[in-house]
Amino acid sequence: MPTIGDTLREARMRQRLDIADVEQKTKIRAKYLRALENEEWELLPGPTFVKTFLRTYAEALGLDPHMLVEAYRASYEPRDETEQLQPLGPAAGGRDRRRPRPPLGPWLAIGAVVLAVVAALLVIGLVGDDDDGEPERASQDTTERQPRRDRRDRRETPARPRPRRVVLRIAPEAQTYVCIDTGEGTEIRFEGILEAPQTFRGRRLRVNLGNTSVEVTANRKRVDVGSGPDPVGFEFTPGRTTPLASGQRPCS
Repeated sequence: MPTIGDTLREARMRQRLDIADVEQKTKIRAKYLRALENEEWELLPGPTFVKTFLRTYAEALGLDPHMLVEAYRASYEPRDETEQLQPLGPAAGGRDRRRPRPPLGPWLAIGAVVLAVVAALLVIGLVGDDDDGEPERASQDTTERQPRRDRRDRRETPARPRPRRVVLRIAPEAQTYVCIDTGEGTEIRFEGILEAPQTFRGRRLRVNLGNTSVEVTANRKRVDVGSGPDPVGFEFTPGRTTPLASGQRPCS
């Protein structure tokens, strides 16, 4: 039975396609396509991207993507080991041992003393109401001064500092090709097909999106990426979002 890599290579050669042709068609870099055909899984970003690239490559060649992905899972993807929870043993049983009730005599005496103290405090409180009322006026003055102190506290609250980095979140509505770097001539931070939301951080980020079927937020503010099937690109800094022309985008 042919291997995964042999199946992809033979299908590509039957259709007389070069790696460059498939790269243009799938938006997957040539080095990743060669890694798939040579089954050099360690050269790929991770198991999730391997399955995504396999599915995209197979669909481009007219193969059954499910068959190739399942073959990869069965041969190369480690299986999750389910932790076996050890049942806890039943709590040790025991007889319902109730403490004997104390005699009521001492408690009745203590209760009578407490009631007498409470009654004395009530009498003192009623007599104290005949004072000249100075504590009440002091409380009123404090209440009147409170709003002014609140206003002063609000004025002294420092303003929030401006962000120094960009927190970029990309949430695809469908499979979307994404390439990100930190400036012209810098190393690629990410390149691949996104199927789930992902967050990137940096002082400067340049993004190349394969289509506009995505929701993009920069520092929690939504970015209008436009509409349509054509690729788009942007440069993000802490205080600005700038559209990029086709030749200025990463991986272009």
